Amino acid sequence: MLPSPHQRSRGTKDQRARKPYVSSGGFGESGAPSSQGGEIFIQIGRFLSSVRVEKGLSVNTIESYRRDLMKFAAHAENASMSLSKVSREYLQEFIDSLYAQGMAARSVARCVVSLRNFFRFLVKEKVVASDVTAQMDSPQVGRSLPKFLAIKEVDLLFCQPDLCMPAGLRDRAMLELLYATGMRVSELVNVRLEDLDVNLGIVRCLGKGGKERLIPVGKAALRAVEAWLRDGRQKLLKKNIVPYLFLNHRGGQLSRVGFWKILARYGRAAAITAPLTPHVIRHSFATHLLERGADLRSIQLMLGHSDISTTQIYTHVLKERLKQVYESHHPRA
Repeated sequence: MLPSPHQRSRGTKDQRARKPYVSSGGFGESGAPSSQGGEIFIQIGRFLSSVRVEKGLSVNTIESYRRDLMKFAAHAENASMSLSKVSREYLQEFIDSLYAQGMAARSVARCVVSLRNFFRFLVKEKVVASDVTAQMDSPQVGRSLPKFLAIKEVDLLFCQPDLCMPAGLRDRAMLELLYATGMRVSELVNVRLEDLDVNLGIVRCLGKGGKERLIPVGKAALRAVEAWLRDGRQKLLKKNIVPYLFLNHRGGQLSRVGFWKILARYGRAAAITAPLTPHVIRHSFATHLLERGADLRSIQLMLGHSDISTTQIYTHVLKERLKQVYESHHPRA
């Protein structure tokens, strides 16, 4: 049986939030500048610490904020611009400079979101008098449809791991579990032994913002995980004590980057021409469910989307696919 959130060894959200945030590029423990810097760098450090503790954002999200705001800080320092003098016109000049550097519209839009959150924090902390981002226009970003695999490609991908080897059993279990649940890669590599209830066919997943959700797991994925636990995990674990379900070759927790490399290798072996990423598997999970009649609300809950509008992109995927089928097969298309 799955333990209650109070029994889980990983701790509560608040306990996790108290762990120091460590990032590169001038920031150290708790997101604060590692050396004496300008006013803007100091406030960025305070902001990063705040969003981690109060909002429980993931390290990856905070790192995105950090990269975006460091670009702004460098630009402001070069112009000898203090926070109190930053205007809407100056921010627009900064945004224009990002385009001039060749940054894509989607990345610029993310940077605008980072600036908005930063300046809201500054207003709340009374560092600046008003939010100069309030009237900023967001870049127009065309929404591209998610890439996904055909079912035949999924089957071919799952045939690639060598089930005679412990690593092959692990890889097959990871692929099956990812496709069965639609988890993000960071969620997959952080699944612990206690999170999976084989008898109930449910896995507990810790998503963005420390939100937990329960996801059903299909029989094929459960069989693959059981085979890994029975015949492979102990051989990789060696003498280590590791609570995570999936391990690397040294017997420690498998990393996100490690899984990306494994997946890319199997994608090439399966002759899948498009770049294969964990999110492609996630998109395949959602698209295939929708094709077979699953309702959008259920898919939203399993994916962990806070807003159903995010999940609705898959209805566009389905419509586009139906259109392609029609044009390919109707005699008068």
